[in-house]
Amino acid sequence: MRDQSVFAASAPARAALPGWALASLYVAAALLPLVLAVGTGVPPADAWSEAGTAAGSVALASMAVQFVTSGRFETFAGRLGIDVTMAFHKQAARWILMAVILHPLLYVAPTLIDNPARGVDRILGMFAAPRLATGVVAWLAAILLVLLAVLRERLPFPYEAWRGGHLVLAVVAVAGGLHHALTVGTYAAERIVAIAWLAVAGLVVASIAVLYGVRWWRLRRDGWRLVSNTKIGTALWELELAPERDTGTFRYGAGQFVWMTVAPRLFPLFDHPFSIASSPRQPGLRLVIKEIGDFTRRIGEVKPGTRIGIDGPHGSFAVDGRDADAILLVAGGVGIAPILGLLRDLAASADPRPVRLVYGGGSPDKIVAQREIAEFASLIDLEVDLVSETPAAGWKGSVGMIDRARLEVALRGLDRTRTLAMICGRHGMITSAADALLDLGLPIQNVVYERFDYSAGPGSRADRRQNGRFAAIGLVLAAGAAAFALR
Repeated sequence: MRDQSVFAASAPARAALPGWALASLYVAAALLPLVLAVGTGVPPADAWSEAGTAAGSVALASMAVQFVTSGRFETFAGRLGIDVTMAFHKQAARWILMAVILHPLLYVAPTLIDNPARGVDRILGMFAAPRLATGVVAWLAAILLVLLAVLRERLPFPYEAWRGGHLVLAVVAVAGGLHHALTVGTYAAERIVAIAWLAVAGLVVASIAVLYGVRWWRLRRDGWRLVSNTKIGTALWELELAPERDTGTFRYGAGQFVWMTVAPRLFPLFDHPFSIASSPRQPGLRLVIKEIGDFTRRIGEVKPGTRIGIDGPHGSFAVDGRDADAILLVAGGVGIAPILGLLRDLAASADPRPVRLVYGGGSPDKIVAQREIAEFASLIDLEVDLVSETPAAGWKGSVGMIDRARLEVALRGLDRTRTLAMICGRHGMITSAADALLDLGLPIQNVVYERFDYSAGPGSRADRRQNGRFAAIGLVLAAGAAAFALR
């Protein structure tokens, strides 16, 4: 094990942009080609044709920006966390898909309205035209990209194969779209517009180079080794990692996560996100992983000494930096991983605030670290409610679900307006717990969560408010495109 001085007690301050700034930059980047086109002074064509140009331009620029917003760049995602960036990525894909589909249809809309049969012939002619071939390829790739993302859980091939295909389709869609815009775009002959599209191409190339070039190099330069791999519950393993050499200070905050890959496949395309279950005041890293997917179902077979690649830390699921007089930790299943990291850190720092833990599992054998959690009560003001969904002989904890009544009991004696709730688990538990805590009087900014699945089920009130803000970004882009078409 490496000396503890290799690790910092907390993550360094990050120059991450706030949400409003990121939204403004996104809108500016997506609308920039249209703004530049207006500035060229070229007389606009008819409104339908200009609408087609606007839809294609906004879709292409937005697709390019997706490489940055989903690319683990701390400046752009450091304050938001994986939940927000994933949610935005999915919602942005919807309006991008809509704009992509509308792009060719808007050019022939008047004909479709007056004479549908002739309009269809015009569309088929457009798709068969050799000079539009790259645009057609990009159009089909973009549609397939979103379709396969929506159907991912139902597809018969491994996640890594889907992920590689997702990257290839995204590159084909953007590369084909850029070639189309530069060769046959309405404003392609204007120098300033062409420069803008070349800059977009440079942004995409740079993003891919960092994601799959620089990070591949870092995975090999700053290697880690598996020290131990311990089964701590049914289908649950705790991995302890140590750096191969003292390359500097690996600084992280309790509750953050890393992307991990296992030798010999030390390449970013094969990494997976896992929450850190240790305190930064302890040496090394500990990860709690559940056997659940293509990669993790064999996690117990990874032997000590195996070389591990770590990219991170990432995420904003942290107590540090949040103003609160009390802390409520809520975990379901493997959601205990970052919660355990927070709890270990609170205990290691002898945090004086009252801490309440509500931790549920399907059965007692799936509720891990019970003895360690009990020992924390001698170090900090901690009260614990361990909840098994099913009864079992000898089980002394609670039986049932994490519901409003149980959370209300956990909040007794605490100032709810000054209590910070940190929740991690599956979608359904997070949604019900978050809404219950809001009903019980916690401020919405004090209900923080991180989920391990992104199912399509209804979200919490906080999710719906967030999605409303995302939709507002899409409406701003639609308004900008409409203004361009009607100018």
